Amino acid sequence: MSKKVCGTNYPLSICFIVVNEFCERFSYYGMKALLTLYFVNYLHWDDDLSTAVYHAFSSLCYFTPILGALIADSWLGKFKTIIYLSIVYVIGHVVKSVGAIPDVGDNNVHIALSMVGLILIAFGTGGIKPCVAAFGGDQFDEEHVTERQKFFSIFYMSINAGSLLSTIITPILRGDVQCFGGDCYALAFGVPAALMIVALVVFIAGSGLYKRTPPQGNILLEVCNCIGFAIKNRWTRSRYDPPRKHWLDWAAEKYSKRLIQEIKMVLRVLVLYIPLPMFWALFDQQGSRWTLQSTRMNMAFGETFIIKPDQMQMLNALLILVFVPIFDLIIYPLVGLCKINITPLRKMATGMIFAALAFVAATLVEINVVKTVVNPAPAEKCLVQVLNLAGNDISLKLPDSSLFSQPIQHLQDPDGYVTLPLGASHKELLMNISFNEKTSVCNQTFYQRQAYTLVVYPEPTGIQCTLVKDNIEKNKDGNPYLRFFNTLPEAVNLTVGTQVFHMSGYSMSPNYTVDRGEYPEVTCIYDSNSCPRLDLGLLDFGASYTVVLTEVSGNIMADKLVDVKANNVHIAWQIPQYVLITAGEVMFSITGLEFSYSQAPANMKSVLQAGWLLTVAFGNVIVLIVAEGAGLEQWTEFLLFAGLLVGVCIIFSIMACFYTYVDPEQLDKVYLEDLGKDEDEDDGMKKQKSTDIALSKPSKTTRL
Repeated sequence: MSKKVCGTNYPLSICFIVVNEFCERFSYYGMKALLTLYFVNYLHWDDDLSTAVYHAFSSLCYFTPILGALIADSWLGKFKTIIYLSIVYVIGHVVKSVGAIPDVGDNNVHIALSMVGLILIAFGTGGIKPCVAAFGGDQFDEEHVTERQKFFSIFYMSINAGSLLSTIITPILRGDVQCFGGDCYALAFGVPAALMIVALVVFIAGSGLYKRTPPQGNILLEVCNCIGFAIKNRWTRSRYDPPRKHWLDWAAEKYSKRLIQEIKMVLRVLVLYIPLPMFWALFDQQGSRWTLQSTRMNMAFGETFIIKPDQMQMLNALLILVFVPIFDLIIYPLVGLCKINITPLRKMATGMIFAALAFVAATLVEINVVKTVVNPAPAEKCLVQVLNLAGNDISLKLPDSSLFSQPIQHLQDPDGYVTLPLGASHKELLMNISFNEKTSVCNQTFYQRQAYTLVVYPEPTGIQCTLVKDNIEKNKDGNPYLRFFNTLPEAVNLTVGTQVFHMSGYSMSPNYTVDRGEYPEVTCIYDSNSCPRLDLGLLDFGASYTVVLTEVSGNIMADKLVDVKANNVHIAWQIPQYVLITAGEVMFSITGLEFSYSQAPANMKSVLQAGWLLTVAFGNVIVLIVAEGAGLEQWTEFLLFAGLLVGVCIIFSIMACFYTYVDPEQLDKVYLEDLGKDEDEDDGMKKQKSTDIALSKPSKTTRL
């Protein structure tokens, strides 16, 4: 007899299972929250490749549960499957964390370790997904139905709690802790790895308390075999065989009529699953496209609180905890009072509409976000801006071009880049620079698709120019870029936050990332001597700055110029799209699971669970294809997904109109009625077959 919790009917073993699930979900969601930024900032992949790999991983996580269910039900049992695949899970986390250590090999090694780690994690988390909840349910005696239902509520609360806490904590570990000279991805991945080790240890610690059921064969495998046999039998049988009412009836020679009837019921629901992957294609972009969108937004709430771009995902888990009771206790009853029949399929269709509206909101945000983005130059063109350090206004004339027709003022903040046609992959240009009624010639070579700053400065021999290649991409972690141009004859060292800039006489420093914030006093060392501290003011999210150091009356001055504008759309504008997508999830996902389970026989619920998880997997495959193949602007891609989901919702609604709901309590009755019809038909077929045989037999008096 299993031990109980404090005299209740709750087995003590479920405490270990709930803690195990909390730690496992913390490790999974904590790691996954960082993935997109890890790909972009650490592995230096572009947005499309990062999104594609993110969704390929997510897809694999929802294909592997089928493998886990087969192993558990047909071979090892749930307990051993959880143990062995959790070990694989832990190894994957450790490999993933090691791959985030800069000192471990070059970028190719990091990529290889990361991919191996993610594959192992996908097999681990997917493999145990169908086992843990079912194993927890196995701990209860059959008569304790109420306690089992409450256990599942606690179980799913632990999932959301792990998800919520991890998506808050791991981005802090990534961004606020510095290691190896940058964001500490190794620590941010290492903590989820440690939590997965804790999950495994806790689960093993309760091994003496668990009620274990031996593997009894996998119903999913049996269903697949039955379907396969029916198809094979239909095509191999003679065309003279009498037709059958349903194509599955061709399996009757080998499988029971009850199993065939149950599969028919399940297939009616699985057909409704066909349009569902499109919802998940939108839903799972919270961790990819929406996270990348947030990196180009203003993330400051007041003067002190700054949210991380990958922390916004915690809104989904938080809103789920808020919305579920609101919908169940307030919204659904109010709609019912209006005498509107809110069937499960109508709820799911409404959830799709909410998800589509979320992407319309994301489109509106994206249209405003890109206003501060500098688009790269197309082929045979480049971008250029002019920085005048000559001390007075200059005039610049390019051959066969009307660009820069107005005089350029000294230390004027360039008003954005202009597009310079080249007509080839690169071009050498002789530019005339007029200064104080004198003209100098500047010779520079420009290359296509590049962005440049043309720096004009005085020399004893006349006006000179130099061409500096610029970085116009916004930083993927949201922090600003900063560089200095030193017009002084001697070297200057500046410390901005944790970043040190070194410039020799009359030179431009590289672009470095600095933390967003106010910098009223920047440490300055000039010609090995301390100089007055410099005031750089606010270095804001997503901007790129060039600070020109000059000497005026013996004092060093800093003139801040803006190359790329700061993010001017606040990240709070993402809240409506998170509210809409979460409302859609409540109506679609939770209702979908309840509907699926209520429409299938008890022993077929695992088949529907597998089918449901596959819709998530295929949804991620859709994003993978679009991200790598479409090549659309981001706002256009968002709008495309919204339109596709509306179209799919219409198809789903039409399919739902032809669906007849089955009362769970009437499933056996329906089975018996259909079985009776089948038996009558079989009797008729047997009589007809007997007649055919009799007619085909030769008479005793007939000579052959």
